[in-house]
Amino acid sequence: MMMRRPRVTVCKKQDSDDEDESLLNTSTECEDEKEEEEEWVPESKVTKPRKKPVKPKEPKAPKPPKPPKVPKPPKPPKAHKPPKVPKTPKPKASKKTAAEKPKVGRKTKASADVVGVPVKEERLSFIVTDGNHNETEQYKGAQVTEAASTKWPQSEKQGKSAEPKELKHDSAHRPEGPSTSCQLPGVKKEEPEDDFTFDEPALKKMKTAGCPDGKPVKHYKKDNSSLGDVQMNWDFIQVLSERTVVDPWVCANIVNLFKEENTIPFIVRYRKELINHMDADAVRDVQLTMEELRNVAKKVHAVIQTLKKEGTLTISLEKALLNCRSADELDHVYAPYKKGSKLSKVRRARQLGLEPPALALLESPQTLNLHSYMQPQSEGLSTLAEVEAGVQQILADMIAKDKETLVFVKRLCEQDYITIHSTVSKTALKEQKDEKGAKPKDIDKFQLYADFTANVKNVHHHQILAINRGENLKILTVKVNIPDRVKNEFIRWCLNVRWRPKGYARDELFKLLKDAVEDSYKRLIQPLLCRAFRSGLTTSAEKESIAMFVRNLRQLLLTGPVRGRVLMGVDPGYRHGCKLAVLSPTSQILHTDVVYLHGGNGFREAEKIRHLLRKYNCYTVVIGNGTACRETEAYFADLIAKKYFEPLDVTYCITSEAGASIYSVSPEAVKEMPDLDPNLRSAVSIGRRVQDPLAELVKIDPKHIGIGTYQHDVSQPLLKAALASVVEECVSFVGVDINICSETLMRHVAGLNAGRAKNIMEWREKNGPFINRGQLKEVKGVGPTTFQQCAGFIRINPENLKSICSSQQSVGEPGGQASGAGVPNTAGAGGAAGKPPSKKRKSKTTGSAAQQLNPLDQTCIHPESYDIAMRFLVLIGGNLQDIGKPEMQSKVNAAIQQEGLREVAQKLNTVVPTLQIIIDGLTQPQGFDIRQGFDTPDFKRGIVSINDLKQGTVLTGRVENAALFGAFVDIGVGRSGLIHKKYITEAKLPRDKRRRSLALGPGEKVEVRVLSVDVARGRIGLDLIRVLR
Repeated sequence: MMMRRPRVTVCKKQDSDDEDESLLNTSTECEDEKEEEEEWVPESKVTKPRKKPVKPKEPKAPKPPKPPKVPKPPKPPKAHKPPKVPKTPKPKASKKTAAEKPKVGRKTKASADVVGVPVKEERLSFIVTDGNHNETEQYKGAQVTEAASTKWPQSEKQGKSAEPKELKHDSAHRPEGPSTSCQLPGVKKEEPEDDFTFDEPALKKMKTAGCPDGKPVKHYKKDNSSLGDVQMNWDFIQVLSERTVVDPWVCANIVNLFKEENTIPFIVRYRKELINHMDADAVRDVQLTMEELRNVAKKVHAVIQTLKKEGTLTISLEKALLNCRSADELDHVYAPYKKGSKLSKVRRARQLGLEPPALALLESPQTLNLHSYMQPQSEGLSTLAEVEAGVQQILADMIAKDKETLVFVKRLCEQDYITIHSTVSKTALKEQKDEKGAKPKDIDKFQLYADFTANVKNVHHHQILAINRGENLKILTVKVNIPDRVKNEFIRWCLNVRWRPKGYARDELFKLLKDAVEDSYKRLIQPLLCRAFRSGLTTSAEKESIAMFVRNLRQLLLTGPVRGRVLMGVDPGYRHGCKLAVLSPTSQILHTDVVYLHGGNGFREAEKIRHLLRKYNCYTVVIGNGTACRETEAYFADLIAKKYFEPLDVTYCITSEAGASIYSVSPEAVKEMPDLDPNLRSAVSIGRRVQDPLAELVKIDPKHIGIGTYQHDVSQPLLKAALASVVEECVSFVGVDINICSETLMRHVAGLNAGRAKNIMEWREKNGPFINRGQLKEVKGVGPTTFQQCAGFIRINPENLKSICSSQQSVGEPGGQASGAGVPNTAGAGGAAGKPPSKKRKSKTTGSAAQQLNPLDQTCIHPESYDIAMRFLVLIGGNLQDIGKPEMQSKVNAAIQQEGLREVAQKLNTVVPTLQIIIDGLTQPQGFDIRQGFDTPDFKRGIVSINDLKQGTVLTGRVENAALFGAFVDIGVGRSGLIHKKYITEAKLPRDKRRRSLALGPGEKVEVRVLSVDVARGRIGLDLIRVLR
């Protein structure tokens, strides 16, 4: 009977072990045989002799069908010859792609791409539950076999059929997330509560397809060049993918896009095919994580250089440093070597030469004699107890710095019930008793957390931030509780598996090893785990809080503008009166005044207000929500009820005045309104916030707008960067007319900054209005990269251009151009589209070609796609003069319905996202604003008091602010009500609102039911009924 030779797999080097467990799950012999049979199926035509190792009687059968191959079947019984059999099909296999090669299913290879190190397929993952396997060998094997799985992005290019057989049978069990999130076999992972995070990861992977529509993108390859000169022991792209739950090829593309100095708005709008249609928040999350990893790598490099200069760097220490993936891990490894720290016991023990006996205890304990290391004259070696203590310190340090040990104990914690517990600190209680006359610390604010316990997997983000604030104020004491069973299992695993001596260890030596393991866990590993849990919870809470700020700010900035009407802005006040500002439909200041409505002169001041409203035909009043807002609102509501302003039908609205006072004394406000009193400037700002919220709110620091919660408890640099990014995103997506927008608004366009915006304004003042986007290249500081980033978000509106040129009659040439602005030259525009006027950049005198008006400049189409747009117009028989008209819409619809969007994109040699942008740009009406679909402020004529509210009353309101624990809704009673997050359920939300945690933001119009009213405390509890459209 023939002996069965061991099955060997040749593994291809890969960057992570994400799929090790899915590949190595099938460990029984029965499952191996099934795998083996499945491997041979694809080669059934030419590899019938291969079944001989399993069924010895079959070698004779293949001889009749193919006489030329008769001599080969008898050879497989020999162990060294079967590998030669695959030589015959090599020419056929070479024609196949790399992704198809795994389908060949060679018995001696798992992949034909790269020849690697053969390893046993039966080997399990290094983490086991029975402790009967050699964990060290398995861990090394896991590192070698980490590439046994096929790179999914590469196989996706060829389709699903490109998956190897070995992976297909287990594809149902392959985890979608990183390997670090996988659970041990037989252990059910505890799922955290949803906490109203409705399918949050789906935002980052908007499409499940591996390859987006259009041209194929470069798939991910293991490369640490993203870290620059710093090389780590982990793959940058793979770790980035694991932390952000984004496909590796998408992460690689995003890294390259940022390396090329692309901005988030440009990437999200014009490079959709490279990022798999991710949204701006998801791209920003990848960017933040990318910066964190780079900072860790830079710190590791700096630490290594420092230790090299000090002469304390060893091979093992350098390896441990290069394995660090977070700042906590780096601090854990580097702490004993920091300058200013005392010489640690373990370093002293190593200096005394006790590292060899520590290693000998593990490698050859039967030959170890600790008495031989005693030196009565040396401190630290004079007694056996001191020698044992030194060896124990070294062993404890080795255990605490071992990568495999740390991975195991972290996975133990993932499977167990870890809690965070907070109590009132003894210091706060003592000060409360001692400071009888003085004001004690406000412990009542943290009453909810006086004895608070929660699972670290289910604790809410706002609870973590509140606990951290109480701890910083020294009111709370916080600790992480890890059960003793984790410690017991960890000690058992160390003694029996990972750190088990290779020979017989006497009782005293085994006791020494056990004491070292216990000391390592108690003194080094457990504090590391507690710090890691606290740091992870804080980081997650900060990110969610910042994300809430970002969503609130975006929704506030994209509030629909109220155009075409004269507004009166009112900044309420008592002693200094109410400041009035009448603004034209174009936000020009028509009149400013101060009235005293609450000092007994209300009737006399009413005459002045009526005179101003009638004089400027103003029927809309905007009241700031600051001091005296409620009284001012009641004053106007009473006049409106008495029909005092007839024949004008006057309405009013309440708007947030957060940041208006700060802006009124800022240098920008002084430059913009030099002759106005600061109090009157705030009234102007309040009125303009309703006319054009985006243009006005960008002048104010986002932190002062009054959105979100816990803004002082999160990382200020991260918050500032995120808010600045979302302002840039909103301004860019809305677009700016370069000929009429302010310098403040211009600097927030993607690719521009304060200096470039100033240069654009100076060019405009010197040369007149911009005729086309190509003239941007003539501005100082606007190079090819800057032009690429900002050009798509710059608009040139022909109507505004015509009005500007007509007002400049003294300038002859611009006036002539303005006359032709209404009827654009299609041929000229086509020439500009095919060859953008980059050659005119250095020319100071603009010729006729440079001053050609291109109708595409008023659309969202990027200049790099003008040529495609022109070819598309030829294809559908359209004309540039029909942009935004129904005729263009009908032609586009007819062409798309006839051939299909994908087929048309292939004809034009472009991708579907780019073609969609071109279609949007051609069909959107002139002056299209994406904010038209967003809500505008509510205008009303009367008010309701909080005393009128009753439990069960159904009202409509508008979300004023969103926090991590709920949403505050203005229901028109002077106090905002709170919808707790537990009442914001998925069933009550529209389908497009279910993707975001909490799902509500400023400006949302909702229908609510009153649950409770506390008049004394001014608190109103609400229940969400539905979101109104």
